[in-house]
Amino acid sequence: MKNTIGITRRSFAQACGLAVGGLALGCAGRVPSDNKKGRPPLAVFSKIYQELKLDFNASAKATADAGLDGVDCAVRPGGEVAPEKVAEQLPQYHEALNRHNLGILAVTTAITNVSSPNARVILETARRLGARHYRLGFWRVKRSEDATALKTKVKADLRELAALNKELGMCGVIENHSMRHGDAAYLGGDLEELRELVEDLNPEQIGVAFDLGHAMIMAPQSWKVSFEKLKPHIQLVYLKDVNAQGKFVPFGSGSFEESGFFKMLHEAGYANPASIHIEYDWAQGKQKTPELLAATLKQCRIAAEQWFRVR
Repeated sequence: MKNTIGITRRSFAQACGLAVGGLALGCAGRVPSDNKKGRPPLAVFSKIYQELKLDFNASAKATADAGLDGVDCAVRPGGEVAPEKVAEQLPQYHEALNRHNLGILAVTTAITNVSSPNARVILETARRLGARHYRLGFWRVKRSEDATALKTKVKADLRELAALNKELGMCGVIENHSMRHGDAAYLGGDLEELRELVEDLNPEQIGVAFDLGHAMIMAPQSWKVSFEKLKPHIQLVYLKDVNAQGKFVPFGSGSFEESGFFKMLHEAGYANPASIHIEYDWAQGKQKTPELLAATLKQCRIAAEQWFRVR
């Protein structure tokens, strides 16, 4: 039997039962693998809209104009939605998206444990509005320090979060982020370290957001081996094209198409959302406007659709 990533008949049915009506994608941002579009649902990581200070209506319009399916909404300090106002603001965003037959496909948070500020209300609100996945916050570790104690604490925190996620019908995901801040790096940026964090957890409750761009930066020769090990845990994928020098570039001009990644996803039956992250100079010297951003996102969507057609 094919080993599918991120969706089973049972979890699909559960998601459908819990979803709020009105979303274009139906049940909680999850769709069957025979999606009529021939690809997973595509979301834009809404952090990009903050550059132009777009309100929810303008963000929803830009998403629709780009031909995307919804947003991966930043619900974190300084994000599009303020965590302390999530019960008010996220439904407003949902309504704006819904007018364009779009949805909130995932949320990105700063949650790292059950005691994180506003954790329960963020997850309850996101779930009620149809989202099933949320990205966790980050843990920083100094290169000069032994990370053993931090890993032990994080794994204990993840077990508690897994229990909360099971209760609420949510799934938290950890991104393999390669960024360094001074002498500190993000825990889990190393793919083997990430596997260590999630290997004993139910992937329906705590899983992985596989970021190919960061994986190619951190492990250009070995990321495919790590992908195979992480495959049972992958719940989301993040898209940001990268060139051979490890620099983020416009979609379609980097190494993604020839990476073999999308054939691997297809063979694994991946059907959950894919989140588009804009990490390059998208205006390329032009004035940044909502129209130019929508056109840029449309180009990203077209490139992503081409990638997913690879068999």
